[in-house]
Amino acid sequence: MYPLGDQFLPDYRRSKSDSKNCVTGKNYRFSIITERVIRLEYSPSGIFADKPSQLVQNRNLGTPVFTIRQDPTMVQISTKYFELNYMKDQPFLGSSVNPSKNLKITLVSKIDKDRQRDWYYKHPEVRNMKGNICAYDVPLNATNERGLYSIEGFASFDDSDNKLLEKDGTLVDREPGSIDVYVFMYDKDFKEALVDYFKITGFPELLPRYALGNWWSRNLPYDEDGIKDVIYNFEKKRIPLSVVVLDHEWHNREFENKKLQTGFTFNQKLFPNPQAIIKELHDKNIRVGLVVNPEEGFSPIDPIYSKVCEYVGGDGKSIIKFDPLNPKLLDVYFKMYLHPLEAIGVDFFWNDYKDNKSITKMWSMTHYMYHDSDRAANKRGLVLSRGSIVAPQRYPVIYGGSTEITWEDLAKQVFSYINASNTGVSWLSLDVGGTHGGIEESELYIREVQFGCFSPILRFHAEGGHYYKKEPWVWEAKTTNIVAEFLRLRHRFIPYLYTEAYNYSRLGIPIVQPFYYNYPWCYDDELYKNQYYFGSQLLVCPILTKKDSIMNRTIHRFYMPDGIWYDFFTGKKFPGGKKYISFIREEDYPVFAPAGAIIPLSNKSDRNNIGLATEMEIHIFPGVSNMYTLYEDDGITSLYKEGYFLKTSIDYNYLRSNYTVIIRAIEGKSGIAPDRRDYKLVFRNTKHADSVKVMFNDQEVQSQNYTEGNDFIVMLRGIPTVGQLTVNCRGKDIEIDAVRVINDDVDSILMDLQINTYLKEDIAAIIFGDQTIQKKRIAIRKLKKKGLTKDHINLFLKLLEYISEV
Repeated sequence: MYPLGDQFLPDYRRSKSDSKNCVTGKNYRFSIITERVIRLEYSPSGIFADKPSQLVQNRNLGTPVFTIRQDPTMVQISTKYFELNYMKDQPFLGSSVNPSKNLKITLVSKIDKDRQRDWYYKHPEVRNMKGNICAYDVPLNATNERGLYSIEGFASFDDSDNKLLEKDGTLVDREPGSIDVYVFMYDKDFKEALVDYFKITGFPELLPRYALGNWWSRNLPYDEDGIKDVIYNFEKKRIPLSVVVLDHEWHNREFENKKLQTGFTFNQKLFPNPQAIIKELHDKNIRVGLVVNPEEGFSPIDPIYSKVCEYVGGDGKSIIKFDPLNPKLLDVYFKMYLHPLEAIGVDFFWNDYKDNKSITKMWSMTHYMYHDSDRAANKRGLVLSRGSIVAPQRYPVIYGGSTEITWEDLAKQVFSYINASNTGVSWLSLDVGGTHGGIEESELYIREVQFGCFSPILRFHAEGGHYYKKEPWVWEAKTTNIVAEFLRLRHRFIPYLYTEAYNYSRLGIPIVQPFYYNYPWCYDDELYKNQYYFGSQLLVCPILTKKDSIMNRTIHRFYMPDGIWYDFFTGKKFPGGKKYISFIREEDYPVFAPAGAIIPLSNKSDRNNIGLATEMEIHIFPGVSNMYTLYEDDGITSLYKEGYFLKTSIDYNYLRSNYTVIIRAIEGKSGIAPDRRDYKLVFRNTKHADSVKVMFNDQEVQSQNYTEGNDFIVMLRGIPTVGQLTVNCRGKDIEIDAVRVINDDVDSILMDLQINTYLKEDIAAIIFGDQTIQKKRIAIRKLKKKGLTKDHINLFLKLLEYISEV
């Protein structure tokens, strides 16, 4: 076979199940992968597949606990999660009347015997929540196929049509008529099943740190001055930026009176010195990506074309067709087209290849491009690409395709992010603000950016039309200021996001987890189905509807999980297990932290601060003791796999009016983080403490202490990152019990309305008085005689309805 390179070689060491875990017959083989997962194979020839497949990498995960009972006609395999019964040497699928006649797997529920149900081959799995994604603009049948999460407590993945990988990394077809299915029987232990899925198909990769910042891209013919102008405006508005991606106009495109999507040579009219402009961006801590698409083949518009013809053949003037299943063409693509671009400083590529007819080609393009990007130890792999459909979590980042600039598409995007978790995907990227069409309105733009701030990847992109308003500075001052503040916040969140990214890659904990994992009832409830956990410490309840124009607020309903929760921005307290209504201004966004939450941030918000924080700001919410482990490494190389990282424990010991925080390095190597850093400890909802004692190891340290709104701040300068920092705060009744009440929201609305001030006093007396709701309605209507407009009367009647719900 053609040698592609070591970076593409699969790992054959674990692709074969241990024979002790297998039950094999003439044409069947059952492999017990874990106590929750079993592999079902049927082979007409009796030869079974032990090579890695496009989906599955590892089949030997140790020896699970199981029992086997069999006689000449039947075999039974049992674990604590399932019981398989099979009539030997019979087809897996029984009759149309009784499909489970020959083979069935019964879910064994540890919680509820009524949940015990049967799975059989070709089971419809109608309660599966789906989740497999490619892109909105690639209409593959597989786009909405099933995911792992199911209300039924089981799910299956059919690997029969996926190709196998040879030892050289190329693909080979399976035996015709063979069956290869993985069945996950997990009952309610979904998180453990997801870890099993990652162990079998491959854990997600750890992204380069810069990928967690703000990305910029427009389908415009930027030249060097245009790029510099964009960067200047970001800097002028003090908005950090970590990535610039150049769309198709960066390269030569004209060939035989056509404008090609395919091209790999910088347009000299736009970029006479591409290496210099890339270096200039690098000097500003901005990484550079290029859109590439070999779909139209290799053409004479690229100077390297003549050498390509010598290598693969060609007449020297016609386009050479490209096929991602041809290893020789892939080799040419990487070594002759992409590697020279990397040599002048290009950091990664946006793979815009799509094939509506072949999942295998889509997968191959993403698979080989990602592994090529990850070939060097000093550079971590990254490719932005449409979903590979098969094991997409292995190939960050997934491009979700173009979307319309509408409120409806915003809701669609949010649910796409959430449901992607059902196939283990967190690194999904959709165009912030939408890509095309629609109406550019400031409120929608603000809500898109706010949601982007609390998404795994924040990437601006849009069509090239003059009237698309993606640049924050082209809006009026209020919109620009709100958007800029959230984009700064995004970069401040990088220490938290990078830690959660590490946990995702090593422990299999998705960064985005649907709320319905813990509260399945909300999946069918439009009001609450879009809530999601964002990392281990935050809950996001996204805003997907327009504001009430009279109230100038969005009427937002959300559900708080069990326990005590706090608004991340205001600190207001929300007892859990309840539904809430809030009236939210454009500058606010509903993000919540549980009691005891610890959230590490960078304290620098206006620079392209993608490196390790020299100024760390740690938000700590009261109520419960907790520990958070901050993860740090160089953010760009693969040296972390060799132990070059640092884990720092942030241990919060809570007693009412007596808080202790211990920060200490617990694992890794010195020299990873800055030798010293400043700390700003933000104790949320806390009054000024009477006593603050700070120790580093056995030495007392001076601190600057003050209150900021409802928070108590402890500032520390120049603290070594290796050693133990202990901060103790004491005082009488220092915790602020600021429970959120709806009257505060209504009072805020009343404060902002353009109504006569005397009338406001009358309205407040009615709204906040002790009368019944019915009498309050009558009193509000009577204010018409004092000049209260019909619109405002209706507004306050609605507010009374909302108050009555609480």
